[in-house]
Amino acid sequence: MHIMEKRTTPFLIGVAGGTSSGKSTVCQKIMDKLSQDCQRRVALVKQDSFYRRLSDEEQALAKKGCFNFDHPDAVDDQAIVAALTKILAGKPVRLPRYDYQECRHKAEEYDEVQNADVVLFEGILIFYFPKIRELLHMKLFVDTDPDTRLSRRVVRDVRERGRPLEAVLNQYNQYIKPAFEEFCLPTKKYADMIIPRGAENEVAIDLIVRPVGDMIRSRARAKT
Repeated sequence: MHIMEKRTTPFLIGVAGGTSSGKSTVCQKIMDKLSQDCQRRVALVKQDSFYRRLSDEEQALAKKGCFNFDHPDAVDDQAIVAALTKILAGKPVRLPRYDYQECRHKAEEYDEVQNADVVLFEGILIFYFPKIRELLHMKLFVDTDPDTRLSRRVVRDVRERGRPLEAVLNQYNQYIKPAFEEFCLPTKKYADMIIPRGAENEVAIDLIVRPVGDMIRSRARAKT
């Protein structure tokens, strides 16, 4: 893959939306299309990398599904600002991977972001914090039907993460749904584009990819 020798500021796209709305799939489709069309490096950053470290008591609650990961207090927003600022400055950043079963970051497992032309940053709460919003060049909100989000969440947590169905439903009703309505949904007003139906909406994804691709190609021509 050809990378421009002289770096420019990466184009930073924020992708927000409720749990299991399809944010990751939307990001993957955008990444695939940009990589194929523009032959440029596209990186993904997840809010999950910035969950704050839990106390022993909080971790015990989290394993029982009794900790609210969808509340802004669960996220280290200052660490997000620091990481995104380094990325925009063209500096490499190491992002820890999160272990959803142990409710902690994995020891010695990292993803590194460097030399990216486009960076996608996805998460439930990324539009909630003003300082983070200010760093984003484009803001997308994935808007998916609540029943669809709930069914996806149940399937994911039961099948992939081995959680009991009752615990998943209790967590959703007690924490996830109220937090979405209080902290996530109101941030939809900050979005530059709302994507109904998530990754199924190929038209919306193409409308995003085209101008971003044109911008990347324009930058490339300017540097040659």
